[in-house]
Parts: sequence; C-alpha cells; structure tokens
Amino acid sequence: MKKWLIAIRPWSFPASAMPAIIAITYIFWQWCNSDQIYQVNWINAIFSLIGAIAFQAAGNVISDYFDFKYHVDRKESFGSSRVLIDGMFTPRALLKYGIGLLAFAVIIGLYLLWQSGIQLLWIGLIGFLGTYFYYALKYRAFGDLLIFVIYGQLIALGTTYTMTCTLSWPVLLISMPSGFLIVNILHANNTRDIYFDRKAGIRTFAMVLGIQGSKMQYMILALGSYVAIALFVIFRLVSPICLSVLLTMPLALKNINCMSQASIEQPERIKALDGMSAQLVMAFSMCIAISNIIAAFL
Repeated sequence: MKKWLIAIRPWSFPASAMPAIIAITYIFWQWCNSDQIYQVNWINAIFSLIGAIAFQAAGNVISDYFDFKYHVDRKESFGSSRVLIDGMFTPRALLKYGIGLLAFAVIIGLYLLWQSGIQLLWIGLIGFLGTYFYYALKYRAFGDLLIFVIYGQLIALGTTYTMTCTLSWPVLLISMPSGFLIVNILHANNTRDIYFDRKAGIRTFAMVLGIQGSKMQYMILALGSYVAIALFVIFRLVSPICLSVLLTMPLALKNINCMSQASIEQPERIKALDGMSAQLVMAFSMCIAISNIIAAFL
C-alpha cells in the first residue's frame, strides 16, 4: 500500500484541492444570504473536489512514467516520486496505475457533466488532455502556463459550475493568487532540476529563464499573490477578512530566501522547496477559504 501512496505524491495535493475549496467557499459567501443558496448542489462540490485530486494523482503518476521513459529522472536527480528509479514499480505497471486513476477521474467528471451541463465538457476535456500530455508541454517550456490554466483557473471555474450550473467568471480572479503559488511548486522543481533536464535534452521554462530569471519569477509570483488579494479587497471582490493571508507571509519570505540560494551546480540547496511551496499553497488558500466562510455570516 505504501508504494501506491508514494507514487501519487499526496504532499502535492494542495495544488488541486485548494482551488476547489476556494471556489466552494466563494460560492457559499456569494450566495449565503440569498434564496439561491438552496439551488447550490453541495454534493457536486464534494465530487468536484475528489475529481480534481484524482486528476492530479493521475497526472503525477503518468508524468513520472514519461520522465523515466525519456531519462529526465535519474538516480542522481531529485524530482519525481522515485518509485521507478528505486524499482518499486515496473514502467508498465506504473502507467497502468496512472491510466486507472485517470479513468476514475473521468468517471467522476462524466457524473458531474450529467448533473450540471454541457459547459463542463470543455473544461473537463482540457483537464484530461492537460493531465495526460503535461509531460510533452513541460518538455517544451509550457509547463508553468498549463499548470496555471488548469490548477489556477479551470478547477475553480469547473467546481462553481457543477455547484450552480452557471459559469461564475469572477472565480477566475479569486483563484488567481493561489494559482500563482501553485505554479511556484512546479517552478521550484524545474529550477532545481535545470542541470538534469538539460542532460535529458528537454527545455523547461526554468531553463528558458535561466537561474537568475527563475529566482525572479518565483519571487514575483509569491509576492504577487499577496498584492492581488490586497487589490481584490480594495475593489471589493473579496471580503477584507481575506487579508488574513498576510499571516502566511513569513512562510512566503522563507521560501523566497530558499529560492535565492538556488544554484545549478548545487541543486540540493532547494531540494525541498517544492514541498515548502505546497505548504504555502495550503496555508494561503485556507486563509481565503476560512475568510469566505466567516464573511458569509457577517
């Protein structure tokens, strides 16, 4: 059982769970004091959360398979769950596991499509294709963009649609700050692996930016998430209570300081930064979610 859990990398699940939770609590805040609250499908909200996590789990496993196949992951590198490198799975068995997880996620998606409406089809299709072919886009420097589109935008949009059968476009803005931080999980990983990815003959966005550019992007996205929340408060898109995200600023500054020590020659300096970045996503997003719930009762 342990190896099956290691393969899906549950430490990274805030990337998929938090956008869905933010969307759920946002709808609760927006609709709480109106008769529309009785039209919200909270069961669909739960299935959307489970489906988002299932898609990410499938993506993690399938990505590991292709990274191993194309020699992106090596004995000496730091990325992936290492289940193939350490011989816990055969490549064929891991791919079957990933496809099985993807099939489970698709079944949930089809149920939600039946429960909500046809608009979910294009959201789900992008999520499906992005999950399976993520590796190909990452190898061509489009990984950061794909992660932002799917995790920073579409999960939240799809979740609100399954709950209300309407496309709540403002949620794209509300989920954007967490989306910045989610991109930093991947970006920390790719910055750490620049040397190994170059040997594998692929081209990530971190390689395009270079080590100094990658440090700058990480800092801009990390601090930009707080600036975005402040602007949303000013323009009354979110409750002022959402400024509670400032409580997580020390963690963000710690991560930025860690990233500033990144070096192509010494990638071990930031070997844990992807996990640290996921922790920030969790803390930051939970502040928003809890603030939405509190604001609904005020």
